Amino acid sequence: MLLSFRESLLAMVGLGFVTMMVAIDQTVVSTALPTVVAELRGFQLYAWVTTAYLLTSIVTIPIFGRLGDFYGRKPFVVASIVLFLVASVLCGLAESMVHLVLGRALQGVAGGMMLGTAFAVVPDLFPDPRVRLRWQVILSSCFGIANAVGPTLGGFLTYYLGWRTVFFMNLPLGLAGLYFVWRHLPHVRQMQVSGVRLDWQGAILIACALAGLQFLVQLLPTHGAGLNMVGLGLFTVACFAAFIWWEGRCAAALIPLDMFKDRSIAIMCLLSALLGFVMFGLLIYAPLLLQGGFGLTAREVGVMITPLVVCITVGSILSARVVPRIPRPELILYAGFVLLAVCGTGFLLVDADTHRGWLVVTLAGCGVGLGFVMPNLTIFCQEIVGRSRLGIATAILQSTRMIGGMLGTAVIGSVVSHFYVERVRQLDVSGFGKGNWLGRLEDPQVLVNPQVQSEFVGMLQRQALHGETFILHAREALVWGVHAGFVLAVLMAVLSLALLLRLPRFQFEHNRSAAAAKSATDSHHGEENHNGEENPR
Repeated sequence: MLLSFRESLLAMVGLGFVTMMVAIDQTVVSTALPTVVAELRGFQLYAWVTTAYLLTSIVTIPIFGRLGDFYGRKPFVVASIVLFLVASVLCGLAESMVHLVLGRALQGVAGGMMLGTAFAVVPDLFPDPRVRLRWQVILSSCFGIANAVGPTLGGFLTYYLGWRTVFFMNLPLGLAGLYFVWRHLPHVRQMQVSGVRLDWQGAILIACALAGLQFLVQLLPTHGAGLNMVGLGLFTVACFAAFIWWEGRCAAALIPLDMFKDRSIAIMCLLSALLGFVMFGLLIYAPLLLQGGFGLTAREVGVMITPLVVCITVGSILSARVVPRIPRPELILYAGFVLLAVCGTGFLLVDADTHRGWLVVTLAGCGVGLGFVMPNLTIFCQEIVGRSRLGIATAILQSTRMIGGMLGTAVIGSVVSHFYVERVRQLDVSGFGKGNWLGRLEDPQVLVNPQVQSEFVGMLQRQALHGETFILHAREALVWGVHAGFVLAVLMAVLSLALLLRLPRFQFEHNRSAAAAKSATDSHHGEENHNGEENPR
């Protein structure tokens, strides 16, 4: 479908507002999360605020990616915006961690619908990847603006107006996006078919498998390898096996497994999962390190996290300028994962006494690395698959990143909790004595909730103990735990570099066509020269 410049611009403005809403939601929630958990008194559900969103997104992304291929993406984009706004209000009104987790799960359904459809609209509107990259600047700019203001805005709102306002921030952006999408986004259908069947069985199986995996990762460190955990592990394996068996036989499979016969797509999906592990680990636990480990306020955390998220956009814009001009576009992926590995290692050296400039440099480097990798994996995958599978291919790549993010959040969270509790329990050998107050120190909310911390210090003062000393030791324990979790993120970046060595060489279609035409021309000239040399004889 050919659109005029004005129509294209207005449609992309609508998608830009949607992008800003999703980006701001992610950045302000991650910045406000330590304060949210401290106020609602539920640190054991810290990771679930994010993983509930990711889990429901993972299941719904491929469903609506497939539906978008069949029925067009506009109706689902509109529905996703409305549902996202409703879920945001419910999150802002939550009175307990359980209510917040349920609201985030509903938000994940809307987010999955949005990711499965809204971001597949761009290749619908601009089939030529060169044109698409130019228009992608609008989305990158919106993403950049949201990332630039999101962390700082989230910190200020949390500090001055309370954490609930960070969810209500979605309303003006969502309503603006809804207006432009409703009025100006064309309704494009890639496949004209009737009697569409949905693979609900596959959706249920993958939901059970991922939920089982999530519970297993989070409960195993605390419950050990008991009978219940063994049973949960067997249930999870059985669900994954049943899902693979069913998808291989289902005519309208939720995830067409034959796509993974293409080695490039299989490797890109693995890279997307590893990227999600690293990215969500940074976004969720870097604020906890800064606020709980270093004692910064929510406002200061927002300022310090800004370089990370802003440089994701910087990296995306730089790569959009570089990738079309280099003969081997996949080299940008190497550059991105190298930055993640190097700067992630540098982040492990950060402590409370480290100069803030070093912290900014490491976070900015990680952001540029994410920006180099994230959009290009999507564009490369879209270029490989046929147009009839554009939506489901985009959805699968988004889903695998969400799966990696879910696992990264859960695994890093388990490592952080384990090392933190173990280090706190060692405080009784340092000559300060041991009492029933030590159990209260094992909950990190004492480090991020000023009221809880004041109550804890006052209780110790009544026992003739210096509470601030124990708070200092607890902060050091949390820093140790978060660093231990980030070691896994660095290892995932290194593993990605090893996996990239197996990725076949990639070329855009117009580059392949140009190379083929040049080869044919050279061959033709060669034959003419050959004939010309033979004639005189």
